[in-house]
Amino acid sequence: MTESTSAALQLHDARPFFDKALAHGVQHGIIDAARLAVMNADAPKGIVQIARYFGSEFLRPELEKARDRMVNLISLYLLETTGGDLHAAAVSLRDHSLLSRSKGGSDMLKRLIALPEHSNFALAGHAGAETPQLAQWSLRSHADYRTELARRSQIAQAMDAALWLAGHYELEQDALEEAGADAEAVIRAGLLWRALAPQAHEWPHAVALEKRVTALRKKKSPSSATVALPPGLPDDLRDAMQAHCASVQADVARLLDGATALRTLLRPTGAFRARYFLQDDPLAEVDDYLRRQDDHEEGAPPQPASKTWARATQGNEDEHALLTLFLCLSTGSPKKTLLTEKTAASLVRKIRKSGLQPQLATEFILSHAPGAHQADYCALWNSFVQESQATLCNDRDYQLHDALALLRRECHVVG
Repeated sequence: MTESTSAALQLHDARPFFDKALAHGVQHGIIDAARLAVMNADAPKGIVQIARYFGSEFLRPELEKARDRMVNLISLYLLETTGGDLHAAAVSLRDHSLLSRSKGGSDMLKRLIALPEHSNFALAGHAGAETPQLAQWSLRSHADYRTELARRSQIAQAMDAALWLAGHYELEQDALEEAGADAEAVIRAGLLWRALAPQAHEWPHAVALEKRVTALRKKKSPSSATVALPPGLPDDLRDAMQAHCASVQADVARLLDGATALRTLLRPTGAFRARYFLQDDPLAEVDDYLRRQDDHEEGAPPQPASKTWARATQGNEDEHALLTLFLCLSTGSPKKTLLTEKTAASLVRKIRKSGLQPQLATEFILSHAPGAHQADYCALWNSFVQESQATLCNDRDYQLHDALALLRRECHVVG
């Protein structure tokens, strides 16, 4: 090894930051012998307290782990409060007891654990017990702590933003918890509804959203609906909402585009609807269903389904079964409304080899499906093709993970 190469190498110091700060303090005269003696007397007390808190102070393995926890807690606190400055950390050790620095690290972790782990309101009040989490985090690095703090802080900000937005429509937190709403879906729905119906005072349900979009589509310039941050929004919540404005604006354009069937776009199991939290309103849905039935009765009798349709569906006409059937038709495969994992994988490989022919399914619908539902079925199929074709045909998904996950979500696939 040459001298220049040797000089370029740097020794990695893997000691805990507490050890480094203590050594620095002694070396530079910040921490004297008297202070070291006090530390030597305090350390065993702290180790026993920590061992007792997490288990037993009478077992040697527990005491050894407690020693590691105490060193790590002190290191966490010193790194967080001094920014890694060894001189400042040494001064902190000189002016304060080890137990106070250890408690400071513990308090940091307790505040971290108190932050939400998930943005789902139903899970917000069901975090794991504090002691097991504290046991885990008391041995984690400062870098891990900072990463998790940033993640959980972002979640907390999103939940606060969602509650602030929901509060303007008198939508209570209890309702969000009962519905299992995600904060991000609440934020997107609130921004969307403000853009589409700025004068509305109630949170939208699916029927209200569909009616509002239908009315806007009839106007000459529906594209004027603009997604913007609400007035009076607190500064600390702006980032949480701003993060969703661009995607919601893109969804507004899709909603107002007359070329896309609205009912298909808003279907409960669709990818679009999953991005937005809409209130359940069974009465509104029943009224809407009866109105549609009346509209059908006023027109000509609808064309009944053909025998071919009945044989192909075997009475399975839910959206997942129909999409499975249409996908089989579009690949020239045998008609099925239920696929095994193996068959689904074969179907994806066939699509990537020979391509997808959506028109085959469309022709089948127009030739054999019940007349009253042909438009809805075509819209359902076209929406699926638009949202899924890129994933199904993506050759980079070598293990078919993304494609099969999509089919499990949208079609009927069993193990």
